[in-house]
Amino acid sequence: MAKDQQNQQKNKVALREEETQRFWAENKIFEKTLEDKAGFWQKLFGANPKREFTFYDGPPFATGTPHYGHILASAIKDVVPRYKTMRGFRVPRRWGWDCHGLPIENIVEKDLGISGKREIMEYGVSRFNEYARSKVRAYVKEWRRTVDRMGRFVDFDGAYNTMDNTYIESVWWGVKQLFDKGLIYEGTKVLPYCPRCETPIANSEIAMDGSYKDITDISVYVKFPIRKEKNKFLLAWTTTPWTLPGNFALAVNPSADYVVAEVANALGKKESLILAKDRLASTKGEYKIVAELKGKELVGAEYEPIFDYFSKKDFPNKERAWKVYAAEFVTMTDGTGIVHIAPGYGEDDMALARREAIPFIHHVTGEGKFSADVSDFSGVAVKPKDDPKNPLTGSGQAHQFADIEILKNLAARGLLFAKEKIVHSYPHCYRCETPLYYYALPAWFVKISDVKDKLLRLNEKINWIPSHLKEGRFKKGIEGAPDWNISRNRFWASPLPIWKCERCKKVHVVGSVKELEQPGRNHFLAVRHGEAENNTLRITNSRNYSIHGLTNKGVSQINKTAQSLKTEKIDLIFHSPLLRTVQSAYQIAEVLGLPKTSVIMDDRLKEVDPGDFEGASVETYRKAAGMDWTTERFDSTKGNVEPYNAIRKRVGQFLTEVDGKYAGKKILIVSHDVLIWMLTAAAGGLSSAEAVKLRGEGDNFAENAEVKQIPVRYLPRNQFYELDLHMPYTDYVTLSCTCGGVMKRIPEVIDCWFESGSMPYAAEHYPFENREWFKAHYPAQFVSEYIPQTRTWFYYMHVLSSILFGNVPFENVVTTGTILAEDGQKMSKSKQNFPDPQIIIDKYGADALRFYLLSSPLMKGEDLNFIERDLDSINKKVIMRLDNVLSFFLLYRDAISHFPKGGESPKVLDIWIKARLGQTEREVTAAMEKYEIDRALRPVGDFIEDLSVWYVRRSRERIKGDDDTDRHYTLGTLRFVLLQFSKLIAPFMPFLAEHVYRSIILDPADKANPASVHLEKWPDFMSDYEHKNELEAMAEVRALVSKALELRAKAGIKVRQPLGKLWIKKQELVKGNNELLGLIRDEVNVKEISFDSTLSDELALDTTVTEALKEEGQIRELIRAIQEERKMKGLTIKDIGDLTLETTEAGKRIVERNKTLIQKATLTRSITYAGNLPGEEVEVGDSISFKVGVLK
Repeated sequence: MAKDQQNQQKNKVALREEETQRFWAENKIFEKTLEDKAGFWQKLFGANPKREFTFYDGPPFATGTPHYGHILASAIKDVVPRYKTMRGFRVPRRWGWDCHGLPIENIVEKDLGISGKREIMEYGVSRFNEYARSKVRAYVKEWRRTVDRMGRFVDFDGAYNTMDNTYIESVWWGVKQLFDKGLIYEGTKVLPYCPRCETPIANSEIAMDGSYKDITDISVYVKFPIRKEKNKFLLAWTTTPWTLPGNFALAVNPSADYVVAEVANALGKKESLILAKDRLASTKGEYKIVAELKGKELVGAEYEPIFDYFSKKDFPNKERAWKVYAAEFVTMTDGTGIVHIAPGYGEDDMALARREAIPFIHHVTGEGKFSADVSDFSGVAVKPKDDPKNPLTGSGQAHQFADIEILKNLAARGLLFAKEKIVHSYPHCYRCETPLYYYALPAWFVKISDVKDKLLRLNEKINWIPSHLKEGRFKKGIEGAPDWNISRNRFWASPLPIWKCERCKKVHVVGSVKELEQPGRNHFLAVRHGEAENNTLRITNSRNYSIHGLTNKGVSQINKTAQSLKTEKIDLIFHSPLLRTVQSAYQIAEVLGLPKTSVIMDDRLKEVDPGDFEGASVETYRKAAGMDWTTERFDSTKGNVEPYNAIRKRVGQFLTEVDGKYAGKKILIVSHDVLIWMLTAAAGGLSSAEAVKLRGEGDNFAENAEVKQIPVRYLPRNQFYELDLHMPYTDYVTLSCTCGGVMKRIPEVIDCWFESGSMPYAAEHYPFENREWFKAHYPAQFVSEYIPQTRTWFYYMHVLSSILFGNVPFENVVTTGTILAEDGQKMSKSKQNFPDPQIIIDKYGADALRFYLLSSPLMKGEDLNFIERDLDSINKKVIMRLDNVLSFFLLYRDAISHFPKGGESPKVLDIWIKARLGQTEREVTAAMEKYEIDRALRPVGDFIEDLSVWYVRRSRERIKGDDDTDRHYTLGTLRFVLLQFSKLIAPFMPFLAEHVYRSIILDPADKANPASVHLEKWPDFMSDYEHKNELEAMAEVRALVSKALELRAKAGIKVRQPLGKLWIKKQELVKGNNELLGLIRDEVNVKEISFDSTLSDELALDTTVTEALKEEGQIRELIRAIQEERKMKGLTIKDIGDLTLETTEAGKRIVERNKTLIQKATLTRSITYAGNLPGEEVEVGDSISFKVGVLK
């Protein structure tokens, strides 16, 4: 779409906001608030910043475009830092990206057309993770555009990434600290599990939005034959029939009452069922109780396994299988009072199995399918996701398929007693939407149980908004928190830094990259060839090995270098195949006395291939091919030039091969400038950015004949020999165990919430860098996210900070509710049940959207149905009103030559509006100091209404009138109020605040002001403008006016129709104050006001309309119509118009009697009469009407 077409779809406010955005960028307004130099702070506050205000920005995934929830979060994270900056704090605002985990992996699997761990392994973990890395930043541009467009000041360029090596290293440090404190252990537990992703899912993730869905499942009553007793069964109930092949026990409540009930089976034959007495209703038919017993009497009873897949196998504790055990968790609320125990698929089941040494064997694979042992159902998925494209599973009941197959089998063997459908809320994977189930697997845990008291105690230090979260959701979450499973069976994440000995099983936790570093076996040096002919000619040469040898100068340079190398005791020389390096290598060998057999050519050391520019001038080559020392050049193949990554790869392979072949040797490499640079980078595992920094800004990394040390260190490195702490590279590193065995890294990766929770220190690479900075900036003063983060990011930060630093991670936290569609449903792109945020911004502007969200119940932690009508109302009542006030001021400000100071006017209306401004500033400041943004915005909206609907409307005639002094007072007051109010709203509505501010300070007399309202300090005039009496008096005036207008309405008389008299009963606040009485008189449109304390009501209104009053009302109606016509024709106060009227003779007589009044009120030069004017007639009463025409 062309830019002009796009702009046509945006309203003028949106276009103006974009212009403001450009102004901020061009003038680096945000950057100026962060300047380390004291200039900004000295000028604004007369001192350096009080201190830095720290807030943590929770990292989002850039796997999709921002939605309203992100916009709300960004708005909050913009308001508080802007406010704190204006209060004298320096507020760094660093963006961050969440890079790892299932969200990215799922996208990659879809892109590659693969699914599940097996197919990922077949594809290759390194290829999979490299592809994942490429997808991490897919939507960064869209995010930046949206966040910038919403007016947020934030540093994107310096963003931290959870996939960076520095971040991962700090996360590893955190893991090691917890391990050293005895808080990390390995254990087998039953955990929520996603079979498609083949990894456990945290309880906190299950609690995320949309994880639970209502589904229909099948519950079954199953008969377990009692061993050696014919037709006698234990009747058990389960909602997970697919777990029945893994049954190894039954559980009863030892203190409950049980019965033996005689019933008729499906064939009419009698059989005996044992079940709880309180659950007899589950038999759903006639029965006869033949015996009663306590649950404890059933303990130890043996029964035949209903599936015999494991009965003929040998396994530990087999003698403990297929018996009845006592368990207090067995209740009488549902089922039969007898619980089927499959230890691998339930927490209570596993606890009972551990207590009683009951064996368990997994009959379901990690992929969520019946194992080969379960021969009748092998390969069948036990809880698959519905696939709408598959006719067999598209009914929405695919998850029942395995259960139905089990039921058929049981029914055929007479073991199915009954079945029922149940509808329940069931957890699904928060990323792939596959149904979850509980699954026993080995994992690594943090002992939350050992630190709960500390977590609860530190929670008391946190200021929660809304406050009920402290004792409610967050505290209760801590109290009920299980030990934290920090391991995941996936790929694209920080590897869990645990190495385990294959021989003795000893565990070592790595807490830094240094612990993995292993030195090379040999000592490498590199020397660049001496000056060659191509150097003096300034041309490229890479492919023709036999030309461009050394110059005489080059020979001399190499000779000098060779002399200096005598003390190094070189054993071997490797060189590039080009003539200049061959000559240099053999000359050095001759000086050092090395045999020719010690000089070895290696093609991997040859010069950079210049592609299309072989033989071209160096200048042409660099200019055309982009031969710069930048990170972009590492992948660039412009002009078919060899990218740096290809060079780094070949020299890295050379170093690895040679270092593996020799040991204890001093090896000299004779090569070229870029090659030596890449050798150094590959040897050290440097990233592209680190390599660029290493090279510096000079023309050469290595001068002709210069020697460079190449310290080789072995670290986890990717295909380009960069340090890479991801899988599979960390898995290649082995460590030596004290027992002599080999330690290898375990296969699991770290829970991504551990990464996110590490953000306060990992973003700064603490403790490896920035130790002092971190200490000075921890904990954060402020964080904000939506309320489910109380169970995730807020919780995990709290856990890690409490353990690692003994303190809270943040002091103040603002949590918000969830934004829903207008109908209360979750916003869904597929359902298209919400308006596109970009369209909304183009239609109303970002400030209106910010105000709407920030002033809503969301800020109380409540949910909000997004209703565009409400946003439109905010736009009209707040944005447009203030815009109109500014337009009114700008229209008339040129009418005066100077503005009096804000405090000069003695007029009550001016004193009142400044008092209201002071009152508003007090209320906004008090709310913001408590981080109550919605409460801060309430008085802002109220003030705009007072300013527009009362002050400006009541001041129009003062500005238009003949009293120059009063006009000066009015415009001076309005200017003062607008300027101060622009500062007050700057954190909330940054675009509108800037527009108001710059519209005023662009006056030539205001050069001393900062260029932007966002470089101003917070307004502080509340003590100067309290004026409680004026506030109370004006409130009384407005209340009296409102009641008087109600009397008019009851009488059916328009406000434009003047009336004779108004009587007022109360006298205290307004009697004797002519200005206040004048306001009442004008607003109510009466000629006279009197006071009468004997009135039965507060007010009385004379509704008699005399002929004189009637005519005055008619003239007011006409003047209104003329003003409307002027407005429609685009005339301003600077335009004098010619008025033409079409009316009756009676109408003409009214006009002539009031001609002077009409001309003055409507800025009319002449009045003429004509017929057949276009437009609608304006009825003014007494059958008199007018048509109006105005010419400029």
